[in-house]
Amino acid sequence: MIKEYLDTLGRQAVTARQTLQNLSTAEKNHALKQTAFALRKEQDKLLAANEKDYHIAKQAGMAEGLLDRLKLTPERISSMAEGLLQITELPDPIGEIMESFDRPNGLHICKVRVPMGVIGIIYEARPNVTADAFGLCFKTGNAVILKGGKDAFYSNQAVTQVIKSALKEEHIPEHAIQLIENNDRDVTTAFMRLKEYVDVLIPRGGAGLIRSVVENSTVPVIETGTGNCHIYIDEEADLEKAIPIILNAKTQRIGVCNACESLLVHQKIADKILPALGRTLQEKQVEIRGDQTVLLQIPEARPATEEDYGKEYLDLIISVKTVSSVEEAIAHINQYNTGHSDAILTENKEHADKFLREVDSACVYVNASTRFTDGFEFGFGAEIGISTQKLHARGPMGLRELTTYKYQITGDGQIRS
Repeated sequence: MIKEYLDTLGRQAVTARQTLQNLSTAEKNHALKQTAFALRKEQDKLLAANEKDYHIAKQAGMAEGLLDRLKLTPERISSMAEGLLQITELPDPIGEIMESFDRPNGLHICKVRVPMGVIGIIYEARPNVTADAFGLCFKTGNAVILKGGKDAFYSNQAVTQVIKSALKEEHIPEHAIQLIENNDRDVTTAFMRLKEYVDVLIPRGGAGLIRSVVENSTVPVIETGTGNCHIYIDEEADLEKAIPIILNAKTQRIGVCNACESLLVHQKIADKILPALGRTLQEKQVEIRGDQTVLLQIPEARPATEEDYGKEYLDLIISVKTVSSVEEAIAHINQYNTGHSDAILTENKEHADKFLREVDSACVYVNASTRFTDGFEFGFGAEIGISTQKLHARGPMGLRELTTYKYQITGDGQIRS
């Protein structure tokens, strides 16, 4: 039964893909604009569906940070629509000639960017991902099969229905986007093995979800990682910049992967920055877990454990540690980070350059909040996720990261001797 269900979705996606790869850029952009319009027009429908999910999740005791990720508001629906519109303004990568050259035998070889085909995405309770994933996959000529978390079931269903209706109005196959509407764990596992139809699988969520997909999938996986993001306050940091940056990185949205979870402070400025920083974070109800120096400067802080330094909290908690040098900060970050986003606050160019060069993360910042690691903020229109691996894609994944390439070779009767 499960196999038949997924095989049907797979066949429909492959059929849709064949149409999508032949759409012109103008046709794709027009359909995306109509979809953005439809999302705004059907705002009340989307909010009503989301309210059902939110009520169920709240009753079940979902953490505040995760509730925030689940919640749709008129502003967030508008941002979803705006993301699709921004995608229409971006160059279409499909058909781009990446390089071309001639061989001595007269063969002309072109390396051309093409769609991946059918992309599968498994994600947790973030209904905005449904629209983002569709927009990026559609612009790149890929069909997409989505498996959202059960906590956002009604929201994902409503967003998908609105998109499908918009596509039908444009006489484009509605199976360009499909949502797996079965929350059975066995269905998710079987989806990870739908290699006959799915060309690549992208998990987007917590460490447990990502580990499950990586370990169980027979479909090639692009791993989007968790975010134990660090900020290091160097001894030569501008302290007036530091507190607003940290406050933004930690508290603007706590349930996202680019929020700051770990803070490092040079010991020479600990007495200058920690008391004020402690007061500011505590005003925002942030629990501080620190080493002995931190506890002396912030009496309300709790002792940090080894586990704290490697933890993605997705909560109003932050670990704080003092270090003696930029080298020690870099070593600590490379030991405990998840390869996502890390920042240094400093006015010393040598220290900034060393940090940029030696920290092993997808995104490395100088004097800015880690919250900017985002496809929308990078000008990609949206993102399919933040890749923390090193093969094929790294960092926010936009249009080009959802393509592959093929070689097109033109001859004039050549044969190989």
